[in-house]
Amino acid sequence: MEAIVSVEDLSFSYGNTFKLNSISLNVEAGTVLTLLGPNGCGKTTLLKCINALLKPERGKVIINGKNAYELKRWELARLVGYVPQAHVPPFPFSTLDLVLMGRTAHLDFFQQPSKLDRQIAERALSMVGLSHLSHRPYDQLSGGERQLALIARAIAQEPRLLLLDEPTAHLDFKNQFLVLGMVRRIARENGIGVVMSLHDPNQAIMFSDSVALMKNGSLFAVGPPHSVITRERIEAVYEIGVRVVNHTDGSFIMPSMENFS
Repeated sequence: MEAIVSVEDLSFSYGNTFKLNSISLNVEAGTVLTLLGPNGCGKTTLLKCINALLKPERGKVIINGKNAYELKRWELARLVGYVPQAHVPPFPFSTLDLVLMGRTAHLDFFQQPSKLDRQIAERALSMVGLSHLSHRPYDQLSGGERQLALIARAIAQEPRLLLLDEPTAHLDFKNQFLVLGMVRRIARENGIGVVMSLHDPNQAIMFSDSVALMKNGSLFAVGPPHSVITRERIEAVYEIGVRVVNHTDGSFIMPSMENFS
């Protein structure tokens, strides 16, 4: 299959405090790669390197055949949609106007969005199921609706790659699964490569095509979810005892109660 993004031997450091070590990854069209690991392992830093917000000391990122670090920001924005952990709008834009901002990379300086741009934004809202909220102020949406609106804004960019930094953060139980299911469906239906960071190994199992398990800035294991997310590896990375529960729907990871006795 077509590789949407290739991370090749990438290393990055914040001085002497933290370092990403020789990261190499590939993400194909229509697939979801999940970065999994404890806080501080480098998931957000890696996403920022892929999006050229941080420049590595070594290595490169190839997106749709182009070196990400040689592209202008507007060129990169046509290839990559980025959804941060949290977003607080400076002005109570309507939901549709927020999504329409995703078309900025396709406009010339001072050019107003066209009818086609508006149609693309409306279609993106429809894809995430928020058409009925298009005229509601974004800051009046629920947490789950806001996250879906941000995903719609990224989709409106018509990217080849979608980056999501902890898309389930601050969401309730229902909306976590709603958002992750939506992300996987959008990847499949539109041939978009997705890289997202998660904390829950079970969500990674359910919604990923591949998982990159990280520890201390390095890749601990990469591959299909059930081959990467094992008791031994989760215990080694998270430093907590776990057990595997087998079910007709698959295997799931649970913390061992011995940790809390």
